[in-house]
Amino acid sequence: MPWHLTRGPDLEAEVEALARRHGGRRGLQPVLADLDRKLHRTLAPGFRVRAAWTWEAVDRRDRAWWPQGVAASPDGRHLAVTWYAKHGGSRLSFLDVSTRRYRHVPLVLPTAVGDADPLRIHAGGLAWEGSWIHVAATARGFWSACLDDVVCTPNGYLLPVRRPWRATTDGDDQPLRYSFLGLDRAAATPTLVVGEYGPAGASRRLFRVDLGADSQRLHPVEHGVVRAQGGVTLPDGRQVLSSSHGPRRPGSLWTGTPGRLRERRWALPMGPEDLDADPVTGDLWGVTEHPRRRWVVRVRRP
Repeated sequence: MPWHLTRGPDLEAEVEALARRHGGRRGLQPVLADLDRKLHRTLAPGFRVRAAWTWEAVDRRDRAWWPQGVAASPDGRHLAVTWYAKHGGSRLSFLDVSTRRYRHVPLVLPTAVGDADPLRIHAGGLAWEGSWIHVAATARGFWSACLDDVVCTPNGYLLPVRRPWRATTDGDDQPLRYSFLGLDRAAATPTLVVGEYGPAGASRRLFRVDLGADSQRLHPVEHGVVRAQGGVTLPDGRQVLSSSHGPRRPGSLWTGTPGRLRERRWALPMGPEDLDADPVTGDLWGVTEHPRRRWVVRVRRP
């Protein structure tokens, strides 16, 4: 197959320079102990929605930052949500739904002199695997960040990315788009399931990435779901995808195998984005993007 993915050089020296400048690595625990914003319990449309939360008013209305990816922590106690800024930059929000608190942490690209530039990616998908976070970067592949690398600056916490995964293609074949990603929870080794967003007439492919391989050929298959926004593989091997129908119509949930997916219409709120499966309960987590219709939802497992 003509599609390839290669892990780029680890930015260890750049991360270390940033950490030295700000008094060393802090890791994730200080962030989780210092969640400075309030989540609100609410209601959200969608017949599969079990529970819903929303952001503080400034984040619900914000037209500069847009929620995209969602991932559950390995112990199921916390969530992470990606946002991208239309004029550059991306960030993570770490959530504790039991205490209804959250905090934004910018994603940054560290430099050799200890500075950090905004990470300018769409961040359309997210996976949380051990102490690593993997963030989709569309045509460029994806980035991996180690949560042990969090630093604290006078303006707040930062999470530097560490590993680039670069996508290439041979000849004139259409490049793969890393629109969304999630964990393959049926795999015996750490594996991502990665998918393409596309309208009718565009390619809409799904493929898997072995996180233990530094370089690999990719073997995509058509998933066929128009405007797919997120996806995850359940422990029983079934694929689950979300799809959107605009800012005013509820979204759909698709389950099955690529090429044989069944649609459950009206299952999700309007504007659904990424999905993840809770590693403890098996329920799904989802996030929606449109201003004033922004929810974090727990969805009944299919």
